[in-house]
Parts: sequence; structure tokens; C-alpha cells
Amino acid sequence: MNHIMPDPYAPDEFDDLMRENKVPVLTAFATLFDEAEELLLATRPEGFDVEEIGRLAFEELPEAEKATALDELFYTYWSARDMDRATLARHEAQGGAR
Repeated sequence: MNHIMPDPYAPDEFDDLMRENKVPVLTAFATLFDEAEELLLATRPEGFDVEEIGRLAFEELPEAEKATALDELFYTYWSARDMDRATLARHEAQGGAR
């Protein structure tokens, strides 16, 4: 963007404060995911698959939010894989299983 039309996605003072204080970012998908989990815990105490939480949450999203939710899911999956790799590398660097 430019000085006439600033980037609407550029972090501002509020974003900086949230990041500095490690406040979790709430998204539409995260909120619906929590609600879906609560619903399934209440209605299916015998258990359910974790994928059911995600599918239920995703189905409830407005169509305009679904692309952002997919990006969030992809990033979360990548982050988990990256953390697994880092943990495995640390474990191997320390001599592996003892």
C-alpha cells in the first residue's frame, strides 16, 4: 500500500500490545471450534472423534470466513509438524532414547 491508502492488515499499537502480552488471537473458526467441542462434550459424553469438532465448526462458518479458516488450519498443521521436527532434533542431539 502507500501513504494515501495504508495497509489495513499492518499491525498497529493494539496488535503490538496483544503480541507482547501473548494474548491468544481469537478467530471465527477458533470460537466456533470451542463451541462445537462444548456441544459434543455435552451431547456425546461417551466420546467422539476430534475431527467431528473441526467439521462441525467449519460447517457453521459463514462462507466468507471459510478460506481464512482453511489458512488457519494449514498454518496450525505446519506449526505442529515444525515443532515435532524441532523436538525430535533436540532429542537426537541429546543422544536419543536413554
